[in-house]
Amino acid sequence: MAEPVEPTADAVADDTVSVDDVDAAPARSGFFRRRRTGTAREEVEAAFHDIESKVHDLEVKAREMDARIEARAGRNLPKAIFFGLVLGFALLFSLIVVKEVFMLFAAALVAFTVYELASALRFAGRDIPRIPLVVAAVAMVPAAFYGGAAGLWWAFVAGVVVISLWRTVETVRPAMRAEGVSLPTDLAAGVFVLAYVPLLAGFAVVMSAQPGGEWWVLAYLIIVIAIDTGAYAAGVLFGKHPMAPKISPKKTWEGFAGSVVAATVAGVLLAIFMIGTTWWVGLILAVALVGAATLGDLTESLIKRDLGIKDISTWLPGHGGFLDRLDSMLPSTVVAYLIFSIVAG
Repeated sequence: MAEPVEPTADAVADDTVSVDDVDAAPARSGFFRRRRTGTAREEVEAAFHDIESKVHDLEVKAREMDARIEARAGRNLPKAIFFGLVLGFALLFSLIVVKEVFMLFAAALVAFTVYELASALRFAGRDIPRIPLVVAAVAMVPAAFYGGAAGLWWAFVAGVVVISLWRTVETVRPAMRAEGVSLPTDLAAGVFVLAYVPLLAGFAVVMSAQPGGEWWVLAYLIIVIAIDTGAYAAGVLFGKHPMAPKISPKKTWEGFAGSVVAATVAGVLLAIFMIGTTWWVGLILAVALVGAATLGDLTESLIKRDLGIKDISTWLPGHGGFLDRLDSMLPSTVVAYLIFSIVAG
């Protein structure tokens, strides 16, 4: 039988756990825990940093895309869509729910548009009284609603008389007789503002007051919006050949073709399903509105070029001013009213 082997001193030394080792064990365990905790925190921070970097890259790309679209189309698309929808829903509510509300809506648009156009003309040296001009313009709206086309014309004549007398009386003041002040030019500018904004817009009010006229107003506005949208989309995607480079460099023949297509589709559908007439009436309405809307757009561009400004005002983000949104609608109103009078009259 083998004798038991006594452990050697070295073995004893190897197997012996010192007091220092026992005390150091918790310390090493805490170190590893802290190390693992620190590593997890660093991983989370790195993940958040990566997400922030990706979001930042997306923001940069989005801004670059907006800049390219704005440079090519001349407007901030997201803001334009947002404020366009706000105005569109307000218009839709006012037309369908209570016609008198549309009269108030039209009066507000006329007031803002007249004020901003008069301000732009004053900035260019045409001294016209803005507040009396706004009051005369707003007064034409209820005259059109309750008095029809005749009431609109009489209100326009009265407004011209009031503004002309107001400006003439102002010249009695010495400050108004300063060098460079031209009374005939100022009077012509005042008449132009009254004719361009409240007179043209007033025919939409006249039409809305007639039985079923609110649907014609809504239809022609939708067609004009389709014209602007079709021209905008086709111009951005395919625009290469300027239509009138000296007046509106961003307006192209490709955009014009897009407006014709969009207007034709909208006109035919709205004629059948909204205003209850034949498809060819919608076709005629669409073609006529394309011409009027294009003329209105070029007219407003010519006004801005003559005044040396980019936008009439900056009241509507993404659109410039109210006139920048109404430029194609104002002359289109007269065309729509004439066709309405023939078809429904």
